[in-house]
Formats: sequence, structure tokens, C-alpha cells
Amino acid sequence: MPNNHHPSGMQEPYVPEVLPVLPLKDTVIYPHIIVPLLVTREELVKMIDEALTSDRMVAAVAAREEVEDPQPEQLYQVGTAAAIIRMLKLPDGSMQLFVQGVHRIRIVDYVQTHPFLKARVEKVREKVERTIEVEGLARNILAQFKNIVQMAPYLPNEIFIAAMNISEPHNLADFIASNINLSLEEKQELLEALDVKERLEKLTIYLNRELEILEIGSKIQSQIQTEMSKSQREYWLREQLKAIQKELGEIDERTMEINEFREKIEKSGMPEEARKEAERELDRLAKMPVAAAEYTVARTYLEWLTSLPWNVSTEDNLDIERARKILDEDHYDLEKVKDRILEYLAVRKLKQNMKGPILCFVGPPGVGKTSLGQSIARALGRKFVRVSLGGMHDEAEIRGHRRTYIGALPGRIIQGIRKAGSNNPVFMLDEVDKIGADFRGDPAAALLEVLDPEQNHSFSDHYLDVPFDLSKVMFITTANTSVTIHPALLDRMEVLELPGYTEVEKLHIARDHLLPRQMEAHGLKKNQLTITEGALRAIIRNYTREAGVRNLDREIATICRKVAKEIAMGKRKSKKVREQDLHDLLGPPKYRFEVLEEEDEVGVATGLAWTESGGDVLFVEAQVMPGEGNLILTGKLGEVMQESARAALSYVRSVADRYGVDPEFFKKHDLHIHVPAGAIPKDGPSAGVTMATALLSAITRRKVRKEVGMTGEITLRGKVLPIGGLKEKVLAAHRAGVKEVIIPEENMKFLEEIPEFIRKDLKFVPVRHIDEVFQVAIHPDGQGPNCEAGVGGPAGEAKNRKKGS
Repeated sequence: MPNNHHPSGMQEPYVPEVLPVLPLKDTVIYPHIIVPLLVTREELVKMIDEALTSDRMVAAVAAREEVEDPQPEQLYQVGTAAAIIRMLKLPDGSMQLFVQGVHRIRIVDYVQTHPFLKARVEKVREKVERTIEVEGLARNILAQFKNIVQMAPYLPNEIFIAAMNISEPHNLADFIASNINLSLEEKQELLEALDVKERLEKLTIYLNRELEILEIGSKIQSQIQTEMSKSQREYWLREQLKAIQKELGEIDERTMEINEFREKIEKSGMPEEARKEAERELDRLAKMPVAAAEYTVARTYLEWLTSLPWNVSTEDNLDIERARKILDEDHYDLEKVKDRILEYLAVRKLKQNMKGPILCFVGPPGVGKTSLGQSIARALGRKFVRVSLGGMHDEAEIRGHRRTYIGALPGRIIQGIRKAGSNNPVFMLDEVDKIGADFRGDPAAALLEVLDPEQNHSFSDHYLDVPFDLSKVMFITTANTSVTIHPALLDRMEVLELPGYTEVEKLHIARDHLLPRQMEAHGLKKNQLTITEGALRAIIRNYTREAGVRNLDREIATICRKVAKEIAMGKRKSKKVREQDLHDLLGPPKYRFEVLEEEDEVGVATGLAWTESGGDVLFVEAQVMPGEGNLILTGKLGEVMQESARAALSYVRSVADRYGVDPEFFKKHDLHIHVPAGAIPKDGPSAGVTMATALLSAITRRKVRKEVGMTGEITLRGKVLPIGGLKEKVLAAHRAGVKEVIIPEENMKFLEEIPEFIRKDLKFVPVRHIDEVFQVAIHPDGQGPNCEAGVGGPAGEAKNRKKGS
């Protein structure tokens, strides 16, 4: 049963019903505990004076918040009645008090708030049961407290002796709680815990935590002392070693390293500015202890400075005939690029201190831009370095990080120069059109200095922080398109276009380069595999559709693997691959010639398009249906292409009466233009003439000649404007089997860029007006003999095609 008498068994102390309230900051007073307090506020000093003249007792209550003048709602409800046992007035008017907790109390209500707080209070009774469990908890907290006193520097041993002499568990809990590190909330929680068993349990948890903190602190202290003593021992031994080496006339490792750096700086041939920086850093290194964090940073920096090829150059091989032979060995055609390299060599032969050119190879994938860089390096007798810029976002990738960052390194340019080991390599910056930009900066902007011949003689890397001369480097950049290259960057480079290969060129490349290389890669000898010219041509036509030769290379590799497998299994000793064998080796043909294998149709015109992978043939389909005069556009057309379609329709409507079309026709019919394939985005104005031709064909029901390809931008007056990418478009037309190509008259001057054999195979029709296109591309009689009511059947279309062609 709970005991309602005073826990100590003595008579309960007297506590008045009304007490002045003394707010406590960040502390709690427990019963029987003597606590020193400093009172500085004037109204509280008056309150103490008044208390001393009456009962010498105050209600000590903790404030929930740290405020200068706490209000009743900012004070806890449970506190301690405390007796003032000693008071000392100080010269500044403040008071030094010693108070002793008397009894736990609860504030019932406040009876006065000015000039100080007074409250009606009631004593709260503790619930004490002298059970075995309570006894066990009391002994446990005493044992824990003993450990804490032994480990805590702020607790004297006498405190534990005092704790041992307290017999009552509730008094023991209050005594220990007042002497260990607890937060205000935890102290108040223990004050409000009236059930002694509950109080002891909570205190056990807090003691365990404090013990863990002290143990960890002790462990850390022990480790630090061990490390300190170890460091001191090493230092003492090193000093002894230095003294011994000095007596013997020997040099220690560190001095040797510094002497090595000094020698490297002398031999490096670096310019005066770089030399001063290197010597300054070396002096810092010599004064630094080896264990210092900065030592490694300074040492790494000096290693970079001294390992760069400041004045190391490879000698150019100026034999122009030899260079021509090497370039022809590695690549077929690409005459423009080869001539530019040979021109550079010729000028270099006449002028020694010439700056390196900055070239930009622009062309579709697989035409040999990257491998051409390696070939140029081989022809010139220079080292070759390649850095891929695709997807690069960080400006520091080019310029490097400042030395203040941990793990900082120079940028990719300086790293490449060090890797090359010479200051005049062929430096290829691949995929310059695929650089990104974000919050870390724009790498393209950093490249402006690298690729400017007027600036790159003093290129400054953030890490090195001294200028490096890049003027002797031959920079070559590659891109699939120049559209996405930063305009200022493009302006600094000499752009060389690498168009797609023709069928004949691919045949030469496959026979002279790809096939021998793949045979060697698959361990096949010359007599073990032969691919006929017809088979190679069929692979190019039916199994690949590209501007470059990557897929052609893969298809040849597939044939080599299958033949190597048959030879390895002993099924055959050699194989001659003919056109008819391709189905078994490569599967069914993947592509076909759209133009040659389809008949002339109404509302379908053959256009020529430019793509990043070269040129392509585009079929524009137009269809007429009953409706209200709407124009429907499908095939994922871009904004410019949609506008071209509207311009084409406007022109066709304006001249419809010439072709016998009723003006009311457009009010009663909808027109639909579709450009396959529907999933591929298309844009640009050059399909204007093709869409106009398809629309007129669909409206007049006259067939369009399929073997006529066309390209050109159309205006509302029917004029045909010039277009770009003519060579790629003509190559695509030739590849697809087109016989006649309609081009804007202003583009005729660019025909000299097209190989002569292609110019002989194709008939070029220059036009200035769309009516000229209609005359060439649309059949004048419109329909075959078997067609009725303006609708061509398949048979009729076939006969009509023979007649119209």
C-alpha cells in the first residue's frame, strides 16, 4: 500500500499556502538539495527581501522558455518549495543566494503578478513502495553513478561517498539527478515523476546514456593520446635519423625528392612565368613537413608542371608524296580533306614556325571522321590524342579545377598534351556538336580560347594557373551537323564537309578496306573467303541504307563469322560468297528500291531530303476526299514544313482553273498530305515543290512519274528557291534508282561537287518556276486506257506508266 506520510518517516515540513514565485533559468531544484543562485533583477531582489522577513521560503519553478521576465503561462506547474538558508548582497545590487529544496509543490493559481509573481501552492505527495524492485533499481543507479564519477572529470569522488550515505531511494534519485548532465526537460520530468519506481527507471535510462557518452569520449581521448605519442616518437626518430645522416654525409629521401624536382625544372624548358611559379611552389614544399596535408597537393602540382612537354616537339615528316600515299591507304576519296592536309604540309615546308590549323570535319555518322584524324597524325609523323566531348556539361572538364579543391586535376586539354608527350600532336575533339551546358558552365565557351589561333599561344588551365602554348597543336573537331555548334566556336574553325559515300565509293571501300580488315580480325586467309562484286553491291543496296559504312562493315563481319564457323567445324575449306548466298548468310533483304519497284501513282511524288546520316528519298502522298475545304497534314511534320504545305496548296488553288478544276472543288473536298514514315520528325522548306506536285496530281487525277525526284522551296507566286544539302540529296536519289532530278536553277553551280559518274547516270532539270516541275513530273495525258471516272486501277496504272514513261 502507498504510504501517505512523509517518505523519510519524519514529520512533514511546513509549506505556506501562498509563496512568492522565483523563476529558474535552465535548472531545477530538488528537495533536500542545496543550490547557489544569483538574483540580478530588481523586482526579484525585492521579492527575496520580503521572503526573508516572513517565512524565508519561495516557490522555485523552472521557466519553459529562456525569457528575461517569464509570465505564468511560461512556467512549469510543478516546482519545489525552497528555503533561503543564506543570502549575500553584492556591490552591484544583485544577490548571491543559497537555497535548499524542501518539498515538491504544484501551483494552484497565481494571486499576484506585479511587481513579482505570487501563487497559491499545494504540496504533492510522492508514491513510495519499499519493494525489492525499487531496492534493486536504487542499487543499480548507485553502481552506474559510481562509474560516471570515475570517468567524469567534473565530478569529485566525494560526491559518490555522499550518495552512498543516502538510504531513501527517492532522495538518492533526486541527489543523482541534480549532479549529472541532463536537459531542462529531463530534469523537470524527474521532478514531476511522483512514483519513485518510475523516477528510478527514467533515471536509469539517463545514466546509461551519460555513461555511453563518457565511454566514447574516453576512447577518443585514449586514441588521440596514442596517435600523439606515436607522432612524437616518429618525429624524435626522424630527427635522430637526420642527425646520423648529416654525420655520415648522406641525404634523406625528402631532400633527394626536392633536388630531383629542382633538376626537372631546369631540364623542362618551361617559360619564365611557369619557372617562377614552379620554384615558388618548390620553396614552399621544402619548408613543409611531410605529414602536412598541403605537402601532397604541392608535390602533385610540381609533378604536373615538370612532366608537361614545354619544349618537346615531334619532327613533322614533310614528304608530301609519302603523306598522300598514307592518306590514300587509310581512306578512299575524301579529296577535299586530303588536299587541305597536303596544303598545310607544303606551307609548313616553306615556313617553319607556322601555327597549327583548326579544322572541323562535319558529316554523317560512319564516313570516317575520327579515323581520318588518326590517319593525318600518321601522315604527319605526329602523336595522336582524342577527347570525346559528347555529353560534356562541365566547363572544368576543359579548363581543370582550381588547386583549392580536393583531388583537383588539370582539364582534358592539358591531360591530353601530357599523354602525347609533345607540344604539337594532332588533337581530335570528337562530337563537338553534342556539348551540353548547365549550372557548372558551358564547355563550348571554354573551347573558344583553345580553338582560337590568336589566343591559344597562352592557354591558361585553372589547375596550372600558368600559360601553356597550344599554337603548335593541330586541332581537329568532328560533328554530325554544324547547326548545334556554338556560333562563336564555329567561327573559329575551318569547316570541311564530309558528305556521304556513293554506291561506287562504298564498293571500293568494302573491297579495299573493310573486307581485308574483317578477314584479319576473324583469322581468315585471303584464299578462304571471297565476296563477289555483285554480292558486295547487293549488301550495299539491300542490307544497308546509310551515308557512311558502319552497317556495311557489320554485315561483312557477319559473313566473316559465319564462314569462320563453317571452316572451324570442318564443313568447308573456303567460301565464295555470291549474291544468291546473301539470304542464307544475312537473312532477307532489309531495304528495297522504292522507285524502281513501284508503279506511277496519282497523288504520290518523290522528294529528296537531307538527314544527319546523309540524304534520303521521301514519298509525299496527297489524297482528296469529300469535305469542307480543310487541309490535313500528318507524318510528324515540323512547323516550316507545314507552312510549305499551305503555301503549296495556295499556289495550286490559284492555278487550278488552268488544269480544268472547278473553283467550287476546294469548298466541297478536304485535302490530306502525309509523309511516311510517320514516326520520324521532318522539317524544312525543301519539300515545297514535292507537296505542290502531289496536290496537283491528286486534284487533277494525273499520275506522277516515280523516277523523277525533286527538291526546292516554293513561294506563293510559284517561284522555286534554292536549297541546301544538294550533294547528299543527289546521292540518295542515285542510290534509290531515280533517273531524273529536278533542282532549283540557282543550285546548278553546286553540281560540280557531285562525282562525274553520278552526273552521267542522272538527268538534272533546273527549274525557276513550279509550272516547269509540273510539266516534267506529271503525265500530260493523266490516265491510262483502263482507268474510268478519274480512278486508276493497278493494271491501268501499269500500262499507263509504260506509255507515260
